[in-house]
Amino acid sequence: MTETESERAGSGRPSAQPGPIPVPDLRLVGANPDFWYPVELSKKVRRRRVLATAFAGERIALYRGDSGTVYAIEDRCAHRQVPLSMGVVEGEKLRCCYHAWAYRGDGRISQIPYLSKGDGRPPRGVRGYPVREAYGLVYVFPGDPEKAVATPLPELPAFGSPKYRTMTFSRTVRCHYSFMHENLLDMNHQFLHRGVVGKLHPELLGYETDARSVEARYLFTHTGGKRNRGAGLLANEGIGGGNSSDVMTIRTGYPYQTLDLVPEGADHPAFRLWVAYVPEDAEQRRCHAYGLLMIEKPGIPGALQLAWPLIRRFTERVFAEDRLAVEAEQRAWDEQGRDLNHEIFPLILDLREVLRTNGVPIDPRAAACGTAAACDGRAPTLGDRPAARR
Repeated sequence: MTETESERAGSGRPSAQPGPIPVPDLRLVGANPDFWYPVELSKKVRRRRVLATAFAGERIALYRGDSGTVYAIEDRCAHRQVPLSMGVVEGEKLRCCYHAWAYRGDGRISQIPYLSKGDGRPPRGVRGYPVREAYGLVYVFPGDPEKAVATPLPELPAFGSPKYRTMTFSRTVRCHYSFMHENLLDMNHQFLHRGVVGKLHPELLGYETDARSVEARYLFTHTGGKRNRGAGLLANEGIGGGNSSDVMTIRTGYPYQTLDLVPEGADHPAFRLWVAYVPEDAEQRRCHAYGLLMIEKPGIPGALQLAWPLIRRFTERVFAEDRLAVEAEQRAWDEQGRDLNHEIFPLILDLREVLRTNGVPIDPRAAACGTAAACDGRAPTLGDRPAARR
């Protein structure tokens, strides 16, 4: 499915003239795999424990060896295709629960207990993924492994700063990841949160965009209504506090998103948010949101610890309302079979272009079968993956 430039502008109907150039439906554009994506919380991957996770329909088994190193390999045994996430960790190896085939952390087979000299040549193994740990998260590189070394992890200086404390979020949302980018960047939806933050007036101060990013700055003014106590605590009595005006900077730097809020009169953010939306299923109609909310510690010792439950409750409620909206958008797309959005906000139109041009086509075979391997019995390889558009 495609949409024309006239539909982008909100006319609702393609022009009969041969002028508009069709552009791909963003909801059919997949996340570019040539980046580091979080797939689990580090604390959940314990020694000698295996967890199942996924990226865009590719099932991945995570396990931590006795050395403390985390490994990520394709979640299927090359023998009978039984998930390796059902297996047993032995030292630095993962052994399939069925016939005890053992795998190294790079996915290669290290042992088949009953293999004899007269038996046929065994397979080399399954795919291994580059994996790294940072910021309390486990990241994998699902794209071309040769690009992993040269591709940096996101830089989050506030995460390790003694001035900030981090609240971590991990939630599945049943929508295409692009809806999440749009939701956070388009702050004109504050009416949705009226029961939590009262009446907020967001004013777009300006935005900048290039081939890989869109950054917007808003001036937020509280104009009345009841606000949740956690909102003021989160922003050091900033957003929603009396008649204060706070500057919020939101940036999609593909494929991640950040948000900084600077209260009126301050010279640094009261909180900084980093978030990644990781597609889970092959059709990319479901994503997992991993968020790191870095909150400035107030001058009073222990004050943030006391406020922590209220801030958590506030952020969870806001997220729940956002999830309700974006999942409704996804259901509408599913019912209509294409994107009928009448978007008029230039900022979001530019964001969509960034997501389109940096994404990759969703493999129709993968969308139909779960993975290419499910259709033809082959193990997926890099050759099965659409090339990234640069």
